[in-house]
Amino acid sequence: QVQLVESGGGLVQAGGSLRLSCAASGRTFSSYAMGWFRQAPGKEREFVAAISWSGGSTYYADSVKGRFTISRDNAKNTVYLQMNSLKPEDTAVYYCAAVLGFVTLSEYDYDYWGQGTQVTVSS
Repeated sequence: QVQLVESGGGLVQAGGSLRLSCAASGRTFSSYAMGWFRQAPGKEREFVAAISWSGGSTYYADSVKGRFTISRDNAKNTVYLQMNSLKPEDTAVYYCAAVLGFVTLSEYDYDYWGQGTQVTVSS
Protein backbone atom coordinates (compact mmCIF):
# COMPACT_ATOMS: atom_id res chain seq x y z
CA GLN A 1 0.00 0.00 0.00
CA VAL A 2 1.25 3.46 -0.92
CA GLN A 3 -0.24 6.73 0.24
CA LEU A 4 0.46 9.89 -1.74
CA VAL A 5 0.08 13.47 -0.55
CA GLU A 6 0.52 16.38 -2.94
CA SER A 7 1.44 19.91 -1.93
CA GLY A 8 2.66 23.13 -3.48
CA GLY A 9 -0.34 24.20 -5.48
CA GLY A 10 -1.68 27.72 -5.42
CA LEU A 11 -2.48 30.84 -7.38
CA VAL A 12 0.17 32.28 -9.67
CA GLN A 13 0.24 34.80 -12.49
CA ALA A 14 0.89 33.74 -16.06
CA GLY A 15 4.61 33.37 -16.63
CA GLY A 16 5.24 32.41 -13.04
CA SER A 17 6.48 29.19 -11.49
CA LEU A 18 5.35 26.63 -8.94
CA ARG A 19 6.89 23.44 -7.64
CA LEU A 20 4.57 20.61 -6.71
CA SER A 21 5.67 17.90 -4.33
CA CYS A 22 4.24 14.46 -3.78
CA ALA A 23 5.26 12.65 -0.61
CA ALA A 24 4.83 8.90 -0.56
CA SER A 25 4.50 6.57 2.39
CA GLY A 26 6.02 3.12 2.51
CA ARG A 27 9.47 1.64 2.21
CA THR A 28 9.27 0.59 -1.42
CA PHE A 29 8.91 3.99 -3.08
CA SER A 30 11.92 3.34 -5.27
CA SER A 31 10.10 0.38 -6.83
CA TYR A 32 7.39 2.62 -8.24
CA ALA A 33 7.31 4.70 -11.36
CA MET A 34 5.55 7.99 -10.73
CA GLY A 35 3.33 10.19 -12.79
CA TRP A 36 1.65 13.57 -12.67
CA PHE A 37 -1.79 14.06 -14.17
CA ARG A 38 -4.17 17.00 -14.20
CA GLN A 39 -7.84 17.65 -14.59
CA ALA A 40 -9.29 21.00 -15.56
CA PRO A 41 -12.95 21.87 -14.92
CA GLY A 42 -15.21 20.15 -17.42
CA LYS A 43 -12.35 18.17 -18.94
CA GLU A 44 -11.03 14.67 -18.63
CA ARG A 45 -7.92 13.93 -16.61
CA GLU A 46 -4.80 14.07 -18.75
CA PHE A 47 -1.21 12.94 -18.54
CA VAL A 48 1.38 15.59 -17.67
CA ALA A 49 4.67 13.86 -16.87
CA ALA A 50 6.12 10.57 -15.67
CA ILE A 51 9.39 9.31 -14.30
CA SER A 52 10.86 5.84 -14.00
CA TRP A 53 11.64 4.25 -10.64
CA SER A 54 15.32 5.18 -10.95
CA GLY A 55 14.69 8.67 -12.29
CA GLY A 56 16.65 7.81 -15.38
CA SER A 57 13.74 8.17 -17.79
CA THR A 58 11.24 11.00 -17.98
CA TYR A 59 8.28 11.64 -20.24
CA TYR A 60 6.17 14.73 -20.86
CA ALA A 61 2.98 15.75 -22.56
CA ASP A 62 3.65 17.95 -25.57
CA SER A 63 1.74 20.78 -23.94
CA VAL A 64 4.25 21.04 -21.05
CA LYS A 65 7.48 19.92 -22.70
CA GLY A 66 10.22 22.48 -22.13
CA ARG A 67 8.30 24.18 -19.30
CA PHE A 68 7.77 21.43 -16.71
CA THR A 69 10.35 19.13 -15.15
CA ILE A 70 9.62 15.98 -13.20
CA SER A 71 12.17 14.65 -10.73
CA ARG A 72 12.32 12.38 -7.71
CA ASP A 73 14.33 11.88 -4.55
CA ASN A 74 14.05 8.26 -3.49
CA ALA A 75 15.80 8.97 -0.20
CA LYS A 76 12.98 11.37 0.67
CA ASN A 77 10.17 9.32 -0.91
CA THR A 78 9.18 12.38 -2.89
CA VAL A 79 8.49 13.25 -6.50
CA TYR A 80 8.44 16.82 -7.77
CA LEU A 81 6.96 18.74 -10.65
CA GLN A 82 8.70 22.02 -11.37
CA MET A 83 6.38 24.18 -13.46
CA ASN A 84 7.79 27.24 -15.20
CA SER A 85 6.30 29.71 -17.67
CA LEU A 86 2.85 28.83 -16.48
CA LYS A 87 -0.13 29.59 -18.68
CA PRO A 88 -3.81 30.02 -17.82
CA GLU A 89 -4.49 26.73 -19.61
CA ASP A 90 -2.34 24.97 -17.00
CA THR A 91 -5.07 25.67 -14.45
CA ALA A 92 -6.23 22.32 -13.07
CA VAL A 93 -6.17 19.98 -10.14
CA TYR A 94 -2.85 18.15 -10.29
CA TYR A 95 -2.58 14.56 -9.11
CA CYS A 96 0.42 12.38 -8.53
CA ALA A 97 0.15 8.64 -9.04
CA ALA A 98 2.28 5.55 -8.52
CA VAL A 99 2.61 2.34 -10.50
CA LEU A 100 4.70 -0.63 -9.48
CA GLY A 101 7.45 -1.36 -11.97
CA PHE A 102 7.76 0.18 -15.39
CA VAL A 103 6.73 3.72 -16.19
CA THR A 104 3.54 4.21 -18.17
CA LEU A 105 1.69 7.20 -19.56
CA SER A 106 -1.78 5.72 -19.12
CA GLU A 107 -3.71 6.74 -16.04
CA TYR A 108 -5.46 3.38 -16.09
CA ASP A 109 -2.21 1.61 -15.25
CA TYR A 110 -1.55 3.54 -12.05
CA ASP A 111 -2.33 1.83 -8.77
CA TYR A 112 -2.28 4.67 -6.26
CA TRP A 113 -3.40 8.29 -6.42
CA GLY A 114 -3.08 11.35 -4.26
CA GLN A 115 -5.95 13.65 -3.40
CA GLY A 116 -4.82 16.39 -5.76
CA THR A 117 -3.63 19.96 -5.40
CA GLN A 118 -5.19 22.97 -7.14
CA VAL A 119 -3.08 25.08 -9.48
CA THR A 120 -4.64 28.29 -10.74
CA VAL A 121 -2.87 30.51 -13.27
CA SER A 122 -4.29 33.97 -13.75
CA SER A 123 -3.87 35.93 -16.96
